[in-house]
Amino acid sequence: MDESLIARAILSGPDAIVAADREGIMTFWNAGAHRIFGFTAEQALGQSLDLIIPDRLRERHWIGWQQVMTTGTSRYGAGDLLAVPALRQDGAMISVEFTIHQLRDTSGQLGGIAATLRDVTARFEETRELRRRLTALSPAPTAAGA
Repeated sequence: MDESLIARAILSGPDAIVAADREGIMTFWNAGAHRIFGFTAEQALGQSLDLIIPDRLRERHWIGWQQVMTTGTSRYGAGDLLAVPALRQDGAMISVEFTIHQLRDTSGQLGGIAATLRDVTARFEETRELRRRLTALSPAPTAAGA
């Protein structure tokens, strides 16, 4: 099968695919990213990843980003599934799971990162509600020796 057909299908699919250069400026934003985050490609391209990173997570994100850009290595291996909160255009917080892909040129130099992201907010909320219900059904702890 023609690789360009496969690439087109993946790039236009429901998952967000986002890429950023070494400085964290977005260079690729597909239709799935628009659907999940609400920003059009025109609004997102050329912007910092801060566009979708909640304020409270930015410092930790950029420390890790700089470490990866400096060393060329990540503590997350190929295929590791990460889960974090993210920010939509309307200000809503969502839960996303994603994998990262290092973007290396033909000489092996790290030029940035791409990520494939999926909105898992509904599943996250369902799990949280199930945990809340389980906690409510659990008997209260008793004092030892009472």
